[in-house]
Parts: sequence; structure tokens; C-alpha cells
Amino acid sequence: MTCRQLGGACDKEFQAASFDEIAEMSKQHGMEMFQLNDEAHLKAMNEMQELMQKPEAMKEWFENMKKDYDSLPED
Repeated sequence: MTCRQLGGACDKEFQAASFDEIAEMSKQHGMEMFQLNDEAHLKAMNEMQELMQKPEAMKEWFENMKKDYDSLPED
């Protein structure tokens, strides 16, 4: 999956055996971009923060991302 597919701002790719691993890689990438003060990623992070204020919406987003991951072909 890419950063953009996960709600981010770029096409950096993440590959892992589980969605939880992908989520952790995305989180680490987000922290790196935060430290670099990357404007596009900061905007995406703000949008994610807004989503996190609504637990049901966040749960739905997470479930949809997991379904997307599960539907991807294995490399």
C-alpha cells in the first residue's frame, strides 16, 4: 500500500505480512515527515486528527483500509 492509499500525501510504498505492520510503517513514515515539516503530510495528518475525533468514523476508516489491504495481491 502507499502512503496516499492510507490517507497520506505521497506514493511511498509499504509492504508487510499484515495490515498492522503496514499501519506501523505508515505511522513511522508520518513521524519522519512531521520532523521534516513536510507541508503536504502535515495537512494529511490534520485531516486524520479530525477523523480521530469521531470514533465510529475512525473505526470505519480502519476497517475499510484493512479490507483494501486484504484485497491486494501478494507480491
